[in-house]
Amino acid sequence: MDENVSKNFIEQFIEEDLSEGNRCYGMKVHTRFPPEPNGYLHIGHCKALTIDFGMAEKFGGICNLRMDDTNPAKEDTEFVEAIQDDIHWLGFDWDDRFYYGSDYFEKTYEYAIELIKKGLAYVCELTPDQFKEYRGDISHPAQSPWRDRPIEESLDLFERMRKGEFEEGKYTLRAKIDLASGNFNMRDPVLYRIRYIEHHRQGTKWCIFPMYDFAHPIQDALEGITHSLCSLEYEAHRPLYDWVVSNVSIPYHKPRQIEFARLGINYTVMSKRKLRLLVENGYVSGWDDPRMPTLCGLRRRGYTHKSIRNFCERIGVSKVDSTVDWAFLESCLREDLNANAKRVMAVLDPVKLTIVNYPEGQSEKLTVENNPLDEAAGTREISFSRDLYIEREDFEEVPPPKYKRMFPGNEVRLKGAYLVTCTGCVKDETGKIVEVLCEYQPDSRGGDPADGHKVKGATIHWVDANTAADAEVRMYSYLFSDPEPDGPDKNFLDCLNPESLKVLTGCKVEAGLAEAAMPEKGKDSEGFQFMRQGYFCLDNKDAAPGHLVFNRSVALKDSFNK
Repeated sequence: MDENVSKNFIEQFIEEDLSEGNRCYGMKVHTRFPPEPNGYLHIGHCKALTIDFGMAEKFGGICNLRMDDTNPAKEDTEFVEAIQDDIHWLGFDWDDRFYYGSDYFEKTYEYAIELIKKGLAYVCELTPDQFKEYRGDISHPAQSPWRDRPIEESLDLFERMRKGEFEEGKYTLRAKIDLASGNFNMRDPVLYRIRYIEHHRQGTKWCIFPMYDFAHPIQDALEGITHSLCSLEYEAHRPLYDWVVSNVSIPYHKPRQIEFARLGINYTVMSKRKLRLLVENGYVSGWDDPRMPTLCGLRRRGYTHKSIRNFCERIGVSKVDSTVDWAFLESCLREDLNANAKRVMAVLDPVKLTIVNYPEGQSEKLTVENNPLDEAAGTREISFSRDLYIEREDFEEVPPPKYKRMFPGNEVRLKGAYLVTCTGCVKDETGKIVEVLCEYQPDSRGGDPADGHKVKGATIHWVDANTAADAEVRMYSYLFSDPEPDGPDKNFLDCLNPESLKVLTGCKVEAGLAEAAMPEKGKDSEGFQFMRQGYFCLDNKDAAPGHLVFNRSVALKDSFNK
């Protein structure tokens, strides 16, 4: 690593471990990303993902992908495949190091037997509520009446638990550690519980399942993980992690657990349980709804993998929980799209503009830049004729003060085309304006006056009415109107923003956008800057040939205070 670059505390720990005489000297850094396949990855997972894969990348090491499927409730192969797609989209890979936690069920069971034989685990008959009472408080610990159950009896009961002889909740297997510990995770934690539920891979082969705190350190050790990087909530569980790998006979080195703060972002929730509720109760259209913080939702909205990786890199790694402004994530996307998105014209609320002195039946081609910030992006041709569409808000029959767009007698630029002067409008029987009239200056092609006079009016965008394509445009904003929908004493559903989606139909876009391509699997959508409107992408689910649907990815104006 570059010595001149400041290092976060995880990098410092890893460098220390790799130095001569320390625990990982001469070894390759080996991390893992262990998502539970009970939902789709969201932006919060992305921080952990980029740390796990990123640390391996920075130190020339490797990272495993392991599905934490030791709790079969709500787990599904649909989520397994989605997680893999999201990781590949972000640009990371695990090569052939893909595992399931359930791959280790038999081995984990054997290690549980070993702990019983060592007198370090016992079968307990207390319910969770009863055990809380027996566990006592900080100054007055107590113990389960089954703590000194004979080893042979625990072995027999544990084997019968596996055979399915007892109902759920009848027995648990507990570690025998330290009932006087100030860390309640060390006060005889549950290692196994009985669950009669079908596993998405194992079927009904197992009816006892290991707890995460027991299974995870064993899986890490069996895979040769050097650094088990996890969120701060597991800091208090670290002594138990170390206890497990120190008391089972795994013939490998012992992994080191390092914790970091989770990512919090305002105006959203990142509990998978709550996100699932939004999906299953129809508050959103699915896990990939563009308002969701899921990676598939962000991708559908037009977020690029680069913008998300830059976001995770810039927020850094901390030991202190904090909340990041969603506007910062938008700023990272805007920065990427500003540099790479093609500039196009789209009229979202169209009204007809007729250039009365332009020859009828005539049309011409205008050459425009695709992106003024990227010379390599080249140019394209767009058509221009007597009949155009402009935004309804770009005309006022009686303009308010300081209005610089189109009104009778005012001169404006048509973007990349000509100077025009408004001469009036046409209304229908209800008084609604249905057509705006103007005259153009033939010698002003390119939008500059031939005589060099200063144009006081604005530059407005337009599309050729004879060639424009129809489109539906979806304008997205925050899913929640409250910046802290997960705050105390709040029901997050009460904080839903009723204005989070506005669907605009009858929009008119440049003819070339009819050929916009759907993104390839695992690739970014092509981003477009709709001039004066924002950044948009083709919806990767609902758009189809002859049915253009564009999602607004982010507005043009940056609201993030850098």
